Amino acid sequence: MTDPHPAAEPVVVEERRGHVLVLRMNRPEARNALNGALIAALGDALAAAEADPETRAIVLTGTGDRAFCSGMDLRDFAAGSAPAPQRSGGDAEPLAASPFMRLMRGGLRIPVVAAVNASAVAGGFELVLGCDLVVASSEARFGLPEVKRALFPGGDGILLGTRIPLPVALEITLTGDYIDADRAYALGLVNRVVPPADVLDAAVDLASRIAANGPLAITATKELVRLAVASIDQAHARQSEWFPVIFDSEDAREGATAFLERRDPVWKGR
Repeated sequence: MTDPHPAAEPVVVEERRGHVLVLRMNRPEARNALNGALIAALGDALAAAEADPETRAIVLTGTGDRAFCSGMDLRDFAAGSAPAPQRSGGDAEPLAASPFMRLMRGGLRIPVVAAVNASAVAGGFELVLGCDLVVASSEARFGLPEVKRALFPGGDGILLGTRIPLPVALEITLTGDYIDADRAYALGLVNRVVPPADVLDAAVDLASRIAANGPLAITATKELVRLAVASIDQAHARQSEWFPVIFDSEDAREGATAFLERRDPVWKGR
């Protein structure tokens, strides 16, 4: 007999590819819009990934060919039930400190590659901006249309001018118009533009090349490179703290030994 109450599809689908964890947002009927359930599920998956030494890189993608992520679920927002990162009230601080918000702000320990299978707009575009590398479908579009709904980009889209020329950032945010994948690539927002069918494999390949390197060195390098964009002085200070941790590590010795012995290194993450 057919189960009259089949189990609901998970809103985040996980797939393991070696040391790469693929996380797929799975709300295709809502263009993978961010509601409370999806944000919570992503947060749980990200927290588990950070605690798992076998996960060295993450690929984030969406289900279907209509959207990577269409941003905040406006139906939930209109009903007053969608979480807003800076909304006043008791839930604001926990959400801001959550793995999901650390992803949005580039603060995860593990590198994240966005596999943008289709359009990424509003919070979906901000989610892409929080990732470390981006592989985009040639059919993808990007935009921050919040002003068209009398809102502003609340998930760090306001920082777009730190990534691209200010006049272009203001054009994108003040008109709310979209840009295509080729323009996103020309602006440096995207690392690769590939045919739609190749997006996930290309993103996994890029993530696997990252995951093949020393795990501790990856963590330090990501943190330092991102920190240097905000503050060179802070980056230099943090670099001094990382020096003994990295250069006295077992992995550093293993890397040198494997090079001399002409073999692949075996990393321990310490």
